[in-house]
Amino acid sequence: MAQHGGHQPNHGAEGETRRDFLYLAAGGMGAVGVAAAAWPFLRSWSPAADTLALASTEVDIASIREGQAVTVTWRGKPVFVRHRTADEIKQAADTPLNQLPDPQPDARRSAAGKPQWLIVVGVCTHLGCVPQGQRPSETRGEFGGWFCPCHGSHYDTSGRIRRGPAPKNLEVPPVTFLTDTSIRIG
Repeated sequence: MAQHGGHQPNHGAEGETRRDFLYLAAGGMGAVGVAAAAWPFLRSWSPAADTLALASTEVDIASIREGQAVTVTWRGKPVFVRHRTADEIKQAADTPLNQLPDPQPDARRSAAGKPQWLIVVGVCTHLGCVPQGQRPSETRGEFGGWFCPCHGSHYDTSGRIRRGPAPKNLEVPPVTFLTDTSIRIG
C-alpha cells in the first residue's frame, strides 16, 4: 500500500494534550461567562447601602419626659419610645400572664432592665397598621397602651395584645443603652 503524499493525523500523545487543553480552555471560558452573568443576580440579594445604614438607629432620650412618647424610624418602620410612668409600669407588671393572648412578662419587654423605657416596633401584628397612642390626644385603648384603629386591637402599657384580632404583642427590637441618655436600636 502506497502512501499518497498527504498529511496523516496525529493520534498520539501530542494530539491528546492539545485536545485536553482545548477542553480546559473552553470550560474555563464557560465558567467565567456563567460567573459574569450570575454576579449581578447574586449581588441583587445583598442589602443596599441605604438599607445597611438603617440597620441601627441612635436615639437621644434625654429630652423625653416621663409619660411622654416619641416615634423614630428604624429599618423603615416606626418605633415607639415611651418613658413610662410608675403607674404604667405597675399596671403592666401586675397583669396576670394567663390573661394575655401572647403571654410575656413586662420585665422581658422593657429596655435593658430599665422598666421606665419601653421601646416597641409601632406596627400592629394583625395587618401592619400603625397603632394610635403616641400623642396625648390619641386614644390608647382600654389598657392605656396603644389602639389600632384598623381592626380594633388593644395593647397595654407593655405593648402586649389584650383584645382584638392581633395575634402577637408589638415587637421589641434589639436595644442597647450607649449611655443613660442615649440608645441604639438594632
